[in-house]
Amino acid sequence: MSLHERHRDFVLPGLGLHPVQMGGSGNFDRSVLLSDYTEEVTEAILTNQDKLYCIGECGLDFTPYYIKSPDDKLEQKEILRNQAKLASHLNLPLNVHSRSAGKHVIDTLEEAGARKVLLHAFDAKVSTALKGVELGYYFSIPPSVVRSPQKQKLVKSIPLTHLVLETDSPALGPEKHGRNEPVNISVSCDFIAEAKGISREEVIQMTTENAQKLFTKLSSQ
Repeated sequence: MSLHERHRDFVLPGLGLHPVQMGGSGNFDRSVLLSDYTEEVTEAILTNQDKLYCIGECGLDFTPYYIKSPDDKLEQKEILRNQAKLASHLNLPLNVHSRSAGKHVIDTLEEAGARKVLLHAFDAKVSTALKGVELGYYFSIPPSVVRSPQKQKLVKSIPLTHLVLETDSPALGPEKHGRNEPVNISVSCDFIAEAKGISREEVIQMTTENAQKLFTKLSSQ
């Protein structure tokens, strides 16, 4: 939030509880626990609600490395539901992480009544993504699309009216082991244009409009 105070036109914050947290003495990452979703987390969101552009990054991560028991999945889902309900109450969009949990994410968000949702770097099947489209959700495409057959299928199948651009820097760059940079957002744009047989200008216009519809505070920038 301090960065936002210094760069109000450039750093646009979101707050949320990620499904993967720092571990204990071994310092290994672990699945989020209900005990992590403290009153302090909610209080930080409520205190800063007028400055926030979204709640997140939140979501589900069912990567086997993090999931040690069925309870881990249940706790992740409960935390996501709680954040989805808070986002609806505050009329803020959700920025959602989903890894190895695509169907579970869509189903959990639908159960929670989530309406304004960005699914970032979605890694599930096209059929699962299209259910998200039916619910009005948006999908952001990172530069790694150029080396990901799964994300290429998403781009070809999801209507442009439900796509936005992202980089996820420093991860998900066009080169597998290279550091990603914000400038690579043009890589995502150009791939979408080529895949859909339209101009990059059309992609820029529509994805910008989509972002403004989802992140409504952008319109006041």
